[in-house]
Amino acid sequence: MKPVIRRFHSPDVFNLQSYVPENPEEFGFLLQLMIGHEGEEGTEAFDVVVCTPKWLLSKHKKDEVLIGRHYLIVFEYDFARIADKLNAFCETCEGVTWPEVAQKLARLGRWEFEDYNMS
Repeated sequence: MKPVIRRFHSPDVFNLQSYVPENPEEFGFLLQLMIGHEGEEGTEAFDVVVCTPKWLLSKHKKDEVLIGRHYLIVFEYDFARIADKLNAFCETCEGVTWPEVAQKLARLGRWEFEDYNMS
């Protein structure tokens, strides 16, 4: 099973292609990757925070220790380059079942069904 990013969405950025950060060296926003599997309808959301190192410093104390899961750290805003990187990552996440694929994708972005208990 091969995952495909069908669209990018951000509740924080109206137009990802034309976005220009107010401060190009210090920004952060939520980016949702709407991913489905090749050849089938439907998507599930994987959420990642796109941010710069300076944004991280502005949001956290220097003595904190962070685990970088679900963060995509960039040094400048270039949506085409971000999308290319995310698409390339997505291509490495093939698997036999969708839950197997989704667990691999969840290394990058928080899966909407992460920690979901069906019982």
